[in-house]
Amino acid sequence: MRALAVFPARREFRIVDVPAPVLKNEADVMIRVREVGICGTDREIAAFHYGTPPEGSESLVIGHEALGEVLEVGPSVRTLKPGDLVAITVRRPCTEKSCPACRAGRQDFCVTGRYRERGITQAHGFMTELVVEDERYLVRVPPTIRDVGVLVEPLTVVAKASIELGMILRRFPWEPVGVKALVLGAGPIGLLAAMMLEARGMQIVVYSREPAASPRADLVRSIGARYVSADETPLNAVSTLGPFDLVFEAAGNARVAFGTLDALAPNGVCILSGIPGGQSPFEIDLNGIMRNIVLKNQMIFGTVNASRSTFEASVRELERFMTIFPDAVRRLITHRVSLEETPDLLRQASGIKQVVVVAS
Repeated sequence: MRALAVFPARREFRIVDVPAPVLKNEADVMIRVREVGICGTDREIAAFHYGTPPEGSESLVIGHEALGEVLEVGPSVRTLKPGDLVAITVRRPCTEKSCPACRAGRQDFCVTGRYRERGITQAHGFMTELVVEDERYLVRVPPTIRDVGVLVEPLTVVAKASIELGMILRRFPWEPVGVKALVLGAGPIGLLAAMMLEARGMQIVVYSREPAASPRADLVRSIGARYVSADETPLNAVSTLGPFDLVFEAAGNARVAFGTLDALAPNGVCILSGIPGGQSPFEIDLNGIMRNIVLKNQMIFGTVNASRSTFEASVRELERFMTIFPDAVRRLITHRVSLEETPDLLRQASGIKQVVVVAS
């Protein structure tokens, strides 16, 4: 069967033939991969910045944002049946007995860093025709969101942040109202974050580098949020748009993330979701940041997806989005291409969210 794989040692990636998987354990599920989303991580792996093949293999099948259909289930499977749609979780827990997070099924909080991630490090991914996976790593996707179900995995980053934000907001002895939020970046994560915050009734400003007349800006305005382009408002002027009770960083740029902290209001929360790479060092007023965090009761935390519960929350969020602004959600997916067309798309980014159709 076909698969898209990278060969790090040879610095090449191409479509290959791989053996079809088989059910080996009672809890195994055979899945036909329907669609796989492409993200910045896939592009960085295809550019050989990182990506680790499984032990004993020279190649790594990439792809971690998958929507599939159940074909066959093992005898002990109880929550899924043939025909069900599923999202496949990505991170597998480490094997260290000393890691309480992984032993509790919360590998997103792994303390050893020895987890495996399918399509990223030490485990093959989903950009192939068939996949076998244990039932516990599969989350059912309702047929009502089939056309956008491939967004479940990237939305988990936002869903986890939403859960933790809800816990943080409980610290207030009053009910927060009129919350104003700044989203940094109008990529898929930033746009999904804007949807999440808009659905919570917040006043949203999305700040990104695309022009004010771009499709991404139009999509932001279509959900009722305000779009501000970096072309018109430099980074050092973002504070004039605030203050903001919440800053959600989805730009993957430390200079942008920390350069906007002076716009964070007293009691404000900053959520970091991006991972910067290859950026030159820059000066930052750490004394001022620390002073504000202490005296203004501010909080900064990071969000990474991994747990089954986060995927389940993502499915619920996506169902909610499709009720509130279905057209905007569908507009996030700007390209659907075949597996054969994927190498070219990995070399040249375009649109918002690109999706590989493995099986229709």
